Amino acid sequence: MESAMEHKNHNHDEHQNHNHAHHDHENHSGHNGHDHEEHGGHSHHEHHKQMVKDFKFRFWWVLGLTIPIMALSPMIQQFLGVDWSFTGGKWILAALSTVVYFFGGWPFLSGLADELKKKQPGMMTLIGLAISIAYLYSTAVVFGFEGDLLYWELSTLVGIMLLGHWIEMRSVMSASAALEQLAELLPGEAHLVKEDGFTKEVPVEELQQGDKVLIKPGEKIPADGVVVKGKSSVNEAMLTGESKPVDKAEGDEVIGGSVNEKGSITIEISKTGDDSFLSQVMNLVEEAQQSKSRTQDLANRAAFWLTIVAITAGLITFGAWIFFTGQSFDFAMNRTVAVMVITCPHALGLAIPLVVSRSTSIAATNGFLIRDRAAFEQARNLDAVIFDKTGTLTMGTFTVTDILNFGDNFSDEEILKYGASLETNSEHPLAKGILEKAEDTWEPEEFNSITGKGIEGKVNGKSVKVVSPGYVKEQEMDYPKEDVEELSSQGKTVVFVIIEDELAGAIALGDEIRESSKNAINALHEMGIECIMLTGDNQQTADYVAKELGIDQVFAEVLPDEKADKVKEVQNQGKLVAMTGDGVNDAPALAQANVGIAIGAGSDVAVETGDIVLVKDNPEDVTALVKLSRATYRKMVQNLWWASGYNIGAIPLAAGALYVWGVILSPAVGAILMSLSTVIVAINARFLKMED
Repeated sequence: MESAMEHKNHNHDEHQNHNHAHHDHENHSGHNGHDHEEHGGHSHHEHHKQMVKDFKFRFWWVLGLTIPIMALSPMIQQFLGVDWSFTGGKWILAALSTVVYFFGGWPFLSGLADELKKKQPGMMTLIGLAISIAYLYSTAVVFGFEGDLLYWELSTLVGIMLLGHWIEMRSVMSASAALEQLAELLPGEAHLVKEDGFTKEVPVEELQQGDKVLIKPGEKIPADGVVVKGKSSVNEAMLTGESKPVDKAEGDEVIGGSVNEKGSITIEISKTGDDSFLSQVMNLVEEAQQSKSRTQDLANRAAFWLTIVAITAGLITFGAWIFFTGQSFDFAMNRTVAVMVITCPHALGLAIPLVVSRSTSIAATNGFLIRDRAAFEQARNLDAVIFDKTGTLTMGTFTVTDILNFGDNFSDEEILKYGASLETNSEHPLAKGILEKAEDTWEPEEFNSITGKGIEGKVNGKSVKVVSPGYVKEQEMDYPKEDVEELSSQGKTVVFVIIEDELAGAIALGDEIRESSKNAINALHEMGIECIMLTGDNQQTADYVAKELGIDQVFAEVLPDEKADKVKEVQNQGKLVAMTGDGVNDAPALAQANVGIAIGAGSDVAVETGDIVLVKDNPEDVTALVKLSRATYRKMVQNLWWASGYNIGAIPLAAGALYVWGVILSPAVGAILMSLSTVIVAINARFLKMED
């Protein structure tokens, strides 16, 4: 039984306290001009909600004022072929436009001040400059300066900008709503079971570790705990992504926020507050939303340089029309304002954050949590994925795989039942596997241990032994050796069942390969990614599993403290490597890998070693992760092109390069097109989905 004992002695705690300290996440600021750093978690979402209301309120006011402003504007009247001028009309026009400038334009003016204070000119700087130039120029005309009034363009520009921001903030809020939805999973009250057996309604926040709580059918489980009474099935779909209800009985763990579907159960609270699964998920989702993205850095740099380009292009445009073409000051100013508006990197600043929020929400919904955005983005370029075998590619527990029958006196079911009945008093890992396979057992009448060889006793009036191959060899019992050796070559452990001194048969147990493992390996191969297996098991067992799954390379008989060296060995071949393991004994290897993936975290989701945490014990989630990473990057690139490509192409039109052919782009039309670009970016981000 050597392989069984190797499995039993496998140390899963050696690296439990490994400190994964390389996740240094910066706080992210929200919408430019609105500093979010003081807001966290749920209040952050509330702040977004308040901003949506604010932009909506200002937009409707500006829209109402824009109608009379356009009606009173000489250029609009001339365009319509009407004359609605009257004494004092231009002063009313100036007064209405002043309200639009200061009230409607306040988010952009305050944003301009914030950006200049931080010496980080960007989107708000451009918008603030554009509306300020239009307002100050038009006001100068009212007071006698020769030129055309641009108040109508000011009001339409502010209105369109407010509309764009309103739509964008709604998108941002929608994308970040995952946290609010998670927070709402917990019920408000719980049925606390008192010492006298009666229940008392108490607020969930008052629950303590060790409290016993009754959960009735259809109710949400208020906190993490262990079932101490009753049986039921629990829907954990919102938390783990597992669509099928999970059966729960005494001793099973349950997660706060999941829904009890059938029977009543009583649980003992094991975790509350920040230690609970739900809180850890929320922290990881928020951490992911705040973690630094390399693509985000690229977008921020692009936005900064586009701002410099916009200001430079505006000055060149103004100078060129004034000094080289002899055009009027107001025409040159009009072109300058158009350039400033058209080059606003508004959509560019939104292109990445919306995709980040969307991908984070999709990942959480599908049962994997992104702790490090940079590592997640690297996943799209993986060359190799290293899997830990036990508990990742395999179930990690002994399961009966074969029953050999050596005679005609007992059926397969009887051999299993006699063996399982005797094993009811054993605590050996093999005993658990045999008992799980047997449908029912007899109560053993006698029970003794055969030192180093197995166990013996009396079951159903018959003497029964469950023994190792060594015992059978010592007793020189005859059996089909080729069949047993074939099972052993597959890495399985074989025990023999002797009934009434007759060698009745043998039971083979193995660490069962997950059904999803082969699908995961095949999918990774289709994506051009090499699959490597890392295990402490013997070479024979490792080779068998590798052959069954189609693994490309095997590292067997590796000690836990050697796993990181094996990851480094693959990296030294010039490959970008992901390590997939249980997050405990694989901690050093997860930390060494370019992308550390902790799989099967279950209720202990806050492993500190993985860049990405997979909630379910499903290797296929690794392929889903790679696909989402690739889809996210494609969406980011699309948005960057929509945003910056549009700006770069529109600058010459705004400057008046095609003026000789009668093509000219006004500031208002520029604002419409710019806002359209922004809306396209927001909609495009919402279309991100898991690739099939």
